[in-house]
Amino acid sequence: MAEFNYLFDLLPYAREKYNLPDQLAYKREGRWITYSHDDFIRITDHLGFGLLAEGLQPGDKVAISSMNRPEWNFVDMACVKLGLIVVPLYPTASLKDYEFILNDAEVKVIFVENEDILAKVQQVKERCPQLKKIYSFNQISQVPHWEDCLRKGEQNPQPERQKEIQAQIKPDDLFTIIYTSGTTGVPKGVMLTHKNIVTNVRSASKIFPEGKTAGTRALSFLPLCHVFERMVTFAYMYLGIAIYYAESMDKIGDNLKEVKPHYFTTVPRLLEKVYDKIVAKGNELTGIKKKLFFWALNLGLRYELHNANGFWYALQLALARKLIFSKWREALGGNVQFIFSGAAALQPRLARVFTAAGITVLEGYGLSETSPVVSANRIEEENRMFGTVGIPIDDVEVKIDTSDGEYRPGEGEICVKGPNVMAGYYKRPDLTTEVIDKDGWFHTGDVGMIINGRFLKITDRKKEVFKTSGGKFIAPQPMENKFKESIYIEQIMVLGENRKFPSALIVPSWDALKKWAESKGISYSSNKELIDHPAVRALYQNEVEKYNQEFGSWEQIKKFELIPHEWSVDGGELTPTLKLRRKPIQEKYADLIERMYAE
Repeated sequence: MAEFNYLFDLLPYAREKYNLPDQLAYKREGRWITYSHDDFIRITDHLGFGLLAEGLQPGDKVAISSMNRPEWNFVDMACVKLGLIVVPLYPTASLKDYEFILNDAEVKVIFVENEDILAKVQQVKERCPQLKKIYSFNQISQVPHWEDCLRKGEQNPQPERQKEIQAQIKPDDLFTIIYTSGTTGVPKGVMLTHKNIVTNVRSASKIFPEGKTAGTRALSFLPLCHVFERMVTFAYMYLGIAIYYAESMDKIGDNLKEVKPHYFTTVPRLLEKVYDKIVAKGNELTGIKKKLFFWALNLGLRYELHNANGFWYALQLALARKLIFSKWREALGGNVQFIFSGAAALQPRLARVFTAAGITVLEGYGLSETSPVVSANRIEEENRMFGTVGIPIDDVEVKIDTSDGEYRPGEGEICVKGPNVMAGYYKRPDLTTEVIDKDGWFHTGDVGMIINGRFLKITDRKKEVFKTSGGKFIAPQPMENKFKESIYIEQIMVLGENRKFPSALIVPSWDALKKWAESKGISYSSNKELIDHPAVRALYQNEVEKYNQEFGSWEQIKKFELIPHEWSVDGGELTPTLKLRRKPIQEKYADLIERMYAE
C-alpha cells in the first residue's frame, strides 16, 4: 500500500485504501456533483502540468481566494505535487491586506472565485509586480477560467518532471504560508512545512473512531483559507471520509438534512446561534409541549460525564432524548457522531446540553502557528472534560510558563513544542524569535492551566488580559462567555484597560429582543430606536446585574452601551474565524466608549 509521508502521497494512499466515488462533493444547480479519487488525481495532475506550462517553478507562490469548493482543493493539491507554495487569501480581506499579502509573498498566480474578488485583485494588481496571471473558478469574461489551465496541462503532460520535483522535496520544505493578522496589526505569514501538516494530520486523526470512518461523510463550511479546516480536510481524506461542501452559511440547515453527515467542524459562535434558534423555537411552543421542551433543556444543562448525575437523572434523560432531543439530532441529519469545535472558547453549557442531547461536541485548541491542533477532547468519556480543550495530541508537548507571576497559582502562558510548530514567520525572523525560544518552545500568547494533570484549560488571551487604573487584572474572555449565556446578548466586548472600572459594548440578540419588545407592546422604527427605549435599557441592566454576580466586585461591568447592528467580518469587527478584533472595535466606537467613562 502507498505510504503517507508527504502531502503529495495523500491522494494515492487514499485511493488505494478507500477508492471513494465521492471524495469531494458540492451542489450545483440543485444537485450534488461528486469527484472520485480517480477524478481528483487526474484533475490535480493536469492542473499542475498547466501551472508548469505557465513557467512556475518549485518554491513559487500561488494564491487562492475563494469560498469552499472542490476547485480550492484541486489547486491546493496540484501545487503540493509540484513544490509550489499556496497562499490562501480570505475573500473578505481588505484591499490593503490583498496588496500586502500578494507583494509580501511575491505571488505569481492567483485563483479567484468570482467577480467581486477579481475586482479587489484588479484594484491592486498594478502595485503587485510579481503577479503575472489571474484565473477564476466561476466563468468570468475578463480572465481565463481554471479549466483553461487544466486543458493546458492535458496538452502538455509532464509526469517525469512531477516525479523529479517530488523526489527533491524534503519534510522541512515549505508547504504553505498562512497570513494571520489575529486581532491587530499587519498580517504575519505563518510558514508551515510538509512535516508540520503531515504529523498534525496523523495525530489529529486519532480523535476519530478507529477503523470506523471509511465511507462516512463530513459537511464542510468553515473556510479552507484557515489552516483548521484545511488540515481537517486532509484528515478526512486520510481517514476515507467523503467531504461535502455546504452551499452557504444560510443553507447549512438544509445541507445537514441532505448530506446526513457523521462529522463536521464548527466555531463556538455558530453553535451559539444554533442553540439560540432552538430556544427561540421552544419559546414559540405552548402548553404541555413548551413545559416538556424546557424540562428537557434544563435537564441537559445539568448534564455531567461519567454518569455523575445518577440513576434517576439517567432515566429522565432517556425520556428527554426520545421526546425532545431526537428532533435536535434529526435537524443535524440524524447521523452526527461528533462535532469538533475550535478557534475560540466554547461555553461549557453548550457542550453539556448538546452532549446530553446525544450530539457529542468535542472542543479542541490550536493556532495557525501549530498546524493547528495542539489538544482535543476525545470521544471516550475518560478523555473528555467540559470547560477544557482536552489533552495534547500525540507528538505535541504542552507546558505552562508561570514565570511572570501575574496569574493564579498553576496558571500562565501556554507553550507548545513538537513537529507541528511552524518554521517561523515569513521574512520576519525578528517576530519568530519573539515567540519561539532557544529550546524550541512556541509561546502561544494564551493563558491556561493543566487540570487533573492531563486536561488543558484556556483561561484567556495573554494579550487580552488588561489592568484597570486601580491595578486589578481583568480577563475579558471568560466574562464575555458568561454574559453570552443571556438569550438577549448576541455579542459582547468587555473593556476598561487603564480605566477606573470595566465596561462593555453589547450587541443584542435581535430575534429575542424583538419578540420581547412585541410582548411588551413596544413600537419602534429602527434598531437604534429600539435599544434607546427605557424599557430595553432596563432589560439589559437587569441582565448585566444578573451575570455580574458571577464575578468579583472589581471585575463587574459598571456601564454598558448597546450597539444597533451585529458585528461581522465584512464590518471589520470580527476575524474570519469570528473572533473579536478588539482594537478595531475600540477605535470604531471610541466616542461611545469615552462617553461611558465621562458620565
